Amino acid sequence: MSAEDSSNASSSNPSAAETSISSTPDASQPVGMEVVDRSNEDPKANEEMALKLKNQGNEELVKGHYLEAIGFYSEALEYDPTSAVILSNRAQAYIKVENYGLAMADATAALETDPKYAKAYYRRGSAQFALTHYKEARKDFKKVCQLKPKDKDARSKYQACDKAVKQDAFSKAIMSEKTAPLSDTYDPNSISLNAASYDGPNPALEGVVSDMAVEATLFEMGNLSRDFVLAAMERFKNQKLIHKRYVARILISCKRYFENLSTLTEISLPSDPPESDPDAAPRVTVCGDTHGQYYDVLNIFEMNGHPSRNNPYLFNGDFVDRGSFSVEVILTYLMWKLHDPSCIYLTRGNHETKNMNKIYGFEGEVKAKYDDKIFDLFLEVFSHLPLAAVLESKVFVTHGGLPTTEGVSLNDIRKIKRGCEPPESGLMSDLMWSDPQPFPGKSPSKRGVGYSFGPDITEKFLEFNKLSLLVRSHEVKEEGYLVEHGGKTITIFSAPNYCDTMGNKGAFIHFDATMEPKFTQYTSVPHPDVKPMAYSAGMGGMFGL
Repeated sequence: MSAEDSSNASSSNPSAAETSISSTPDASQPVGMEVVDRSNEDPKANEEMALKLKNQGNEELVKGHYLEAIGFYSEALEYDPTSAVILSNRAQAYIKVENYGLAMADATAALETDPKYAKAYYRRGSAQFALTHYKEARKDFKKVCQLKPKDKDARSKYQACDKAVKQDAFSKAIMSEKTAPLSDTYDPNSISLNAASYDGPNPALEGVVSDMAVEATLFEMGNLSRDFVLAAMERFKNQKLIHKRYVARILISCKRYFENLSTLTEISLPSDPPESDPDAAPRVTVCGDTHGQYYDVLNIFEMNGHPSRNNPYLFNGDFVDRGSFSVEVILTYLMWKLHDPSCIYLTRGNHETKNMNKIYGFEGEVKAKYDDKIFDLFLEVFSHLPLAAVLESKVFVTHGGLPTTEGVSLNDIRKIKRGCEPPESGLMSDLMWSDPQPFPGKSPSKRGVGYSFGPDITEKFLEFNKLSLLVRSHEVKEEGYLVEHGGKTITIFSAPNYCDTMGNKGAFIHFDATMEPKFTQYTSVPHPDVKPMAYSAGMGGMFGL
């Protein structure tokens, strides 16, 4: 069907709707930390109003309406600016929307009012842990244990932090030894595949191939058959896996391909329209975060067609974590890449990293479905993914946002060294972590990592590099997308009803020769009863999931 035809979209998929840039959703932002101090008014009236607004915030928090909860808590703080309870509650809401920097600030402010308020230490520790500040998180949870010695949950979180600190130290020691990458030593041929018991798809029509050299060539870039990709996707849909030997070959082949690419991908429009929509103009489809929501990814393909040379996709990072079908999502993308490298492009998000995967479920999921070696191969693939793309020399696409340093050129981005975990600051960090802000200049990020950049920074970067538009992802948006900075910045988010709680729409963008964005919005589809972060080794509870 034609995803550009809004009437067709409505008839075949009532959850889908297309809009142009002129019908953008409201660009209002969640309430920040600034509050109006009304303490010089009637104290009793202030106390009653603060309590009423706090209770309304609590109701919205329980419903999963986190931005609304933040709004009520912020208003309540106008009447009681130093309330440890309200500050701590707002910190929890900020954690829910991944604004960890603001959560830490609120929890710290709560502790200034009440140094023995255990929940504030708990909130701050949770935010610190999310940012992989394990030592600081351990201190906060230790304090919770001292204040609440019988609290088993606090003890469990303290132990998790202590384990993370030790694992982090061990990993750094191993890295310092500069061992050879696993992909250079891991031998898929050594993985036994019993043709009699394996009922999944095979890359060759005749079934399991006995000649390992022949099998390996079937997984080389451009050689993987479309039939195998589609059969694997159907198997994933039925909650079954493909064989570990095939997964190892996919990952090793993709790692060797990506490591030879530039950090900046140049993407041109196809010469012909999509096979599924022959009346449309040739186009590229840009998607944002999909976060392990495999059944919503299938819905995107149902609406917009499978990837092909004439129907190319760019998935802009955060393929994994949170959703509990992350293995299926990322393997689907990588298989399409092996089928035809021009049918799908991938950029790295902040969740394609070791620390995020440890916390938000992907590591546990891979080890549950395969093993630790396969997880390590995934990390190698992630570390070599491009960090940005340019469409037709006009549209800059990256997961987080722009560098806050003036004069950064596209050539500077091309030169960024990959094959590593991102540092906490610098150009790579900016591209993967930064967020737009409505006012000029730069500010410390609400996330606690990187910076927020204003419309002036966007304008200067685009003008300096002769570009017309920034497309980024990284943030859930109620309508699935948001246009900011005078139409120069677009946030696209493709995981509807994020974490099964947010109630947001998903969206993707079509770019044709005009390079004018055309949006398609959609709602979530049902999925098997597996909760988000089901594989997060108990960390889901730290963030209220």
